[in-house]
Amino acid sequence: MPAQPAQNDRRSFVTLLSLVCLVTFGCYFAVSMRLPVVPLHARGLGITTAQIGVINAAFYLMAGLLSVPSGMLSDLLGRRRLAAAGSVILFAGMLLLYFGRSYVQLTGLYLLLGGGIAAFGPTMMSWVAEISPVSHLGRAYGWYTTALFCGLGMGPAAGGALGKALGLRPVFLIGAAVVTVNLWAVQRFLPAAEPATAARAERGRWRKNLAGVLTDRPLIGCWAATFGACVIAGMFFSFMPLHADNSGLDVGRIGVVYLVQSVTNALSRIPFGFFSDRVGQRKYQALFGVALVTVSIAGFAPAQTYLQFITASLGLGVSMAIAFTSIGALIAEIAEPRIRGMAMGGYNTCIYFGLMTGSIGLGPLIEAVGFARGFLLTGVINLPFVAVFAWAILGYCRPAGRRSDAGG
Repeated sequence: MPAQPAQNDRRSFVTLLSLVCLVTFGCYFAVSMRLPVVPLHARGLGITTAQIGVINAAFYLMAGLLSVPSGMLSDLLGRRRLAAAGSVILFAGMLLLYFGRSYVQLTGLYLLLGGGIAAFGPTMMSWVAEISPVSHLGRAYGWYTTALFCGLGMGPAAGGALGKALGLRPVFLIGAAVVTVNLWAVQRFLPAAEPATAARAERGRWRKNLAGVLTDRPLIGCWAATFGACVIAGMFFSFMPLHADNSGLDVGRIGVVYLVQSVTNALSRIPFGFFSDRVGQRKYQALFGVALVTVSIAGFAPAQTYLQFITASLGLGVSMAIAFTSIGALIAEIAEPRIRGMAMGGYNTCIYFGLMTGSIGLGPLIEAVGFARGFLLTGVINLPFVAVFAWAILGYCRPAGRRSDAGG
């Protein structure tokens, strides 16, 4: 194994990565407890399907708008400060959801939650890129995204079970309590690192860095693939509960459908991360993954039974693991250190704008054509983004100076 990079407080790469993964799990577990609950809570308040899509889209809009600025701020102010600030905002949003009783209130609270996740998510992702040697990027992002998606999967499962046992609104208070514990962990265990000297030297050159990002064809291709795949994810997260509810699944089983997709997604990322490090051709794995995501979403079109929903979630989880593990590591490999914060911020912006598009854009489509055709058409919509990614990335060769040791 190659020598690990120097770390603050002389902590090892493995220790720091483990801490980042645990904190990431805690945050996404707490916040995602709302996912199976809010659509049903909103429907009980008389909010329409299209309006529920707008509520979800508000979260993604704010997260997308603030991801790039938060990535830059984390470079300038330090990672822990941004992660702690994001946790405070998420606590406030989850707590106030308990009191939300109208479409306007829920939309405003989702805007607040989006700002919190924008401060937290890109900060953690940039941290992983900093602490990981190039030869270990695939497995580092495999472990990191495993923690993230375990949180995303276990949170809705817990939220669904608690919603069935206690009622819908108490879930928000429990989620806020879990965020409080996570905030303590951020402050207690993550190192209070100062911004790197190189980052401080670049503060006055953000325009040049931005121009470098926007003219990087492989990076733009990665962003396009991320956006398209996340339109599909937005469709799943926003409208799968309503599709399943129409098919007779209760809130507990809907939570389990979320769990299967997210845990399958998470557990598949570790072996696929190792595979991308060994083979050293992340671009082909990423291209195969985004094409498979396009096919997998169609599995929800004919789903009517609990088993059919579970099977479709299994396929979507595996395909997303193949795609996103490689894309995240590929961006870290492509981006020079001086633009890495912006590159990761742009990646997260594409994630959230894609999720937003899937929520707000596909709600009227579903109302017009129904759930089955809506899920089929979502796959068709992603095909142009797959084509852009293929055009942008197939000519990319990793610079020799960044070549990883595949045998490490």
